Amino acid sequence: MSVLDQLLADLTSGDETRAENAVPGLVELGEAAFPALGDLLRSADVDQRWWALRTLAQSPQARTEWLLPLLYDPAPEVRQAAALGLCHQPDETAIKPLVRALSDEDTMASDLARNALVIIGNPAVPSLLDIPKDAPHRARINALRALAEIGDYAAIPSFMAALEEDSALLQHWAEEGLERLGLNMVYLKPE
Repeated sequence: MSVLDQLLADLTSGDETRAENAVPGLVELGEAAFPALGDLLRSADVDQRWWALRTLAQSPQARTEWLLPLLYDPAPEVRQAAALGLCHQPDETAIKPLVRALSDEDTMASDLARNALVIIGNPAVPSLLDIPKDAPHRARINALRALAEIGDYAAIPSFMAALEEDSALLQHWAEEGLERLGLNMVYLKPE
């Protein structure tokens, strides 16, 4: 049995310790492991998709476009792993899919998508500012929080508008964003 075959057997064994121990070896093999990992990404078995994604996310040679489709995987744990992988390998080409993932019904997946956008930073700001008012509430909160954490002055109008919202979370992240920008003063709405 080749080294690759042994590592793949460990990765897909169902034993988390064996699988975790196989990841560095597969990463070290680099491109030689990619075809087999790509096959696992298309597996019907959720664990196999997750472990293949976990391995690719650690590889500096992996390409963003391999991770992006998995942001829409039916299994929440795979979507989480894809977003986490994009945190480790931030790439501006992932901005639009990550913004869509802010609406993910799985809280961890949407939070990890937000974290990836924060790591990408200022290039993500225009897409975050484009989230419509009728977007899911979770997406709006995540977008405002990402904007607050990025700290770009272009978000000031969005922060000011969010202060008028009925959502305590939107107001909180608007206040946090303004404070991080050094604009933490009392805002009174003229009557």
